[in-house]
Amino acid sequence: MHSNTILITGGSSGIGKGLAEAFHKLGNQVIISGRREGMLRDICAANPGMRCFSLDVMDPSSVRRVAAEVIKQFPQLNCVCNNAGVQKQHDFSADQQLDEQALLNEIHTNLLGVIRVAAAFVPHLKKRENAVLVNVSSGLAFVPFARYPVYCATKAAVHSLSLSLRHQLKDSRVKIIELIPPYVETELGGVTKAKDLGNSGGPKPMPLDAFIAETMKELAGDADEVAIANAKNLMGASGPESVKKAFAVMNR
Repeated sequence: MHSNTILITGGSSGIGKGLAEAFHKLGNQVIISGRREGMLRDICAANPGMRCFSLDVMDPSSVRRVAAEVIKQFPQLNCVCNNAGVQKQHDFSADQQLDEQALLNEIHTNLLGVIRVAAAFVPHLKKRENAVLVNVSSGLAFVPFARYPVYCATKAAVHSLSLSLRHQLKDSRVKIIELIPPYVETELGGVTKAKDLGNSGGPKPMPLDAFIAETMKELAGDADEVAIANAKNLMGASGPESVKKAFAVMNR
């Protein structure tokens, strides 16, 4: 929780920004990355000592370039948080053409981006003491919210990937943590999404500040899977009937 050098992808807003500022306050060297360079610089200006890199996880060459530069400038790097994500609505019941670009952006960011970042940094992390790779999935990896079918599918894949990475790296110095958020009030999927969905009879979002506070407490433990608030209930749904009931509540 302190004395680390931490890279957080998707650090310009939401969960990434919240985690970056929380770890920065504990005295860690925090490095944030993302596509919105202006926002990254503003965050660093407000948090002296924090550093930032422009990174597009959809671009393999960008990941390789930034990984090499971060490791060069911060050889003490021992923690990477795979947090970048996008969320889009896809309605397969509607008679409309699939938005191919939106589909590719979602899969490339949420899944291939996680894979690329892990592949780029794990060789370095294996050389460090107390190394950690954090993959941010979602409670929706376990019980999907049908409004966002592709997002939920990518997060289920991130959960599966985390299990495999943990097994493959079990004899290394790298700890794999899966952070499993609930529905958090951020701009993911649209700035007005929280108000719209919160008033529709569906799930209510968890305030970002409350999520960050609980997450920091949970990360101080030794758990490999850190589920927060309602995500614990979604993760605990086991068996077809349990998942069906949770799905019905989630999508009412």
